[in-house]
Amino acid sequence: MDLFRSNMRKSASSKNIAKERLKLVLVHDRVNVSPTFLEMIKGDIIRVISDYMEIDEDSLEVKITKTKSDEGDTMVPALVANIPIKRMKGAAR
Repeated sequence: MDLFRSNMRKSASSKNIAKERLKLVLVHDRVNVSPTFLEMIKGDIIRVISDYMEIDEDSLEVKITKTKSDEGDTMVPALVANIPIKRMKGAAR
């Protein structure tokens, strides 16, 4: 019985992951952003932030998602960046 429950959790988790990925694909399509464009943004962010801190470039994530507008209940695209910081550089301390 526990094996069955374990498989159910994995499939539910896989289902949720697939659902989130599909949402991201749809958002990217709606705002007409290519993966190449996101990589360009990622490169620009790395260049700017690298002046102030050392970051884990391999773990940096940039994605476009949706968030609720400040002016109402409408959903608007949002650029989200997850930037792991290894250490701050001298002048930024």
